[in-house]
Amino acid sequence: MADESRGSFSPSGEGSSGPTPGGQQAQALRDFVVDASNMSTHYANFARVTGTPEELILDFGLNTQMVPNPTEPVKLTHRLVLNFYTAKRLLLALNAAIQQHERVYGVLEIDVQKRIKSPLMQPMTPAPPPPAVGRPGT
Repeated sequence: MADESRGSFSPSGEGSSGPTPGGQQAQALRDFVVDASNMSTHYANFARVTGTPEELILDFGLNTQMVPNPTEPVKLTHRLVLNFYTAKRLLLALNAAIQQHERVYGVLEIDVQKRIKSPLMQPMTPAPPPPAVGRPGT
């Protein structure tokens, strides 16, 4: 679960945990007071994006497969419907959060094939040199 006390991203897509050039007044105008007392947290590693001309539909679920399997569908558990204005603000906030994460921890490679570290592809370490044998007569 995320630690909400470490800062958040405002609807404008800018981080709200640091100072802003416009000062505290500009900061206060962008942030909303939120009540998270009824919020629940869910995990998803699969997302499907569809939509209509007026709305964007995000479906989330848990994918337990390494490759698609037609006999075992991904179980979708949550749907989020957004208007395109809110979707764009979410896009900006997610982009800012990912850029900050990558600055700290390095680039996130989303191509699984590029992340696989196969033993066949690892450079072989050279064998240590044989122990030195003294020359006769020394």
